[in-house]
Amino acid sequence: MADDERGFSPGTVILAFLSGALLGAAGALLLAPQSGRETREQLRGYARKTEENMRDLAGKASEAYEEALEKGREFVQEQKSVLTEAFEAGRDAMRRERERLSGEKRA
Repeated sequence: MADDERGFSPGTVILAFLSGALLGAAGALLLAPQSGRETREQLRGYARKTEENMRDLAGKASEAYEEALEKGREFVQEQKSVLTEAFEAGRDAMRRERERLSGEKRA
């Protein structure tokens, strides 16, 4: 996948997100003045939020991939068209030159 305007790839963003989530969860566990049950409930909430965020990120990554793929297809089609035109122009030039040379030989 291509980098966005700031130079961050989707993989970098996902890694940064996961690292921040893990550090935040570890800090919350170490500093939380609450019971084990409350901590487990809180962790379940974090897990749900993380799952939702990961689904969103996966959707965005998929969209970015599809967009890049479409741009690649368009580029290939444009280049194919340019090469076809150049090939046809070369073929026509070669045909004209053959006709010119065969006309000179007859004369």
